[in-house]
Amino acid sequence: MPILILFLLAFTFAVAVYLAARQYPTAVGADPPASEAAGTQLAREAVRHPWFARLLRSRLDPGTATGLALTLALAVAVLGGIVLGALAYLVRSSGYLVGLDASVGGWANDHATHRSTQLLQLVTDTASIPVTIGVLLVVGIVEMVRAPSRWLPPFLLTVIVGEVVLVDSIKQLLDRVRPTFNPVAATLGPSFPSGHSATAAALYASVALVLARRRSPRVRALLAAAAGGIAVAVACSRVMLDVHWLSDVVAGLAFGWAWFSICAVAFGGRFLHFGAPVEKATQVAEALPDGGTGSHVVEVALYRAEKPPAPTGNAR
Repeated sequence: MPILILFLLAFTFAVAVYLAARQYPTAVGADPPASEAAGTQLAREAVRHPWFARLLRSRLDPGTATGLALTLALAVAVLGGIVLGALAYLVRSSGYLVGLDASVGGWANDHATHRSTQLLQLVTDTASIPVTIGVLLVVGIVEMVRAPSRWLPPFLLTVIVGEVVLVDSIKQLLDRVRPTFNPVAATLGPSFPSGHSATAAALYASVALVLARRRSPRVRALLAAAAGGIAVAVACSRVMLDVHWLSDVVAGLAFGWAWFSICAVAFGGRFLHFGAPVEKATQVAEALPDGGTGSHVVEVALYRAEKPPAPTGNAR
């Protein structure tokens, strides 16, 4: 029963992430025909609407937020911080939350079997230190060969090392007691937030982001879904193994995704490129029926010419 619940929760979350990711406007890694069509449409819109031309200009500014991607990343970081802070307060002040944690933990303990425990341990090990190091090495080497960027290793290391250091610091500060259902839990140190959950959220989100470069929208959505599903599966396994409270793993996921988002904002511009159709618009503008002489198109095109060229080997 516990492993079935874990699968259903992880699968449901993964499907939700996939459907949401598929709604993201085609930009990074867009197929050439789609990119050209989007670029043509943007250029035509710039001719008809002055405000849209100004938007394109600001969108192409390398010092300006990279549109929707950055907005979403900042939103996740802020929301994750709010969730973490709220739970950190409630675990010490809310009897209802403490009772909910105890109820979920008791259910997991009552329905545990030897076989389910073995399977849950396999799931939770996907966020263990050896597996984390292995995943970082494999992904780092493969991606440095496929689409090299000197910023990839620092990004991946910052995500994981920063997450571990910060989570351990929060654990020591709050010093929450772990569940008593499993004797092993008493040997694992403070409980809040869940380190495995935070690592799974940050690790697999960063891996998905790196692997998504130069991929089709469908592949990027699948990678995001897999990353979300694995993180939720690991979080569920920690509760069902009775080594963490439910609020611990929710806080761990919130922190892991928030920290990943902060790192993505800090490093993403170095090896990711979010504006393919917009840049295509500046190339198409001059080929429009009016010869590209429309004032707003000229404004965008001239700004494009002044914009420093993106790194040739890494921009996508």
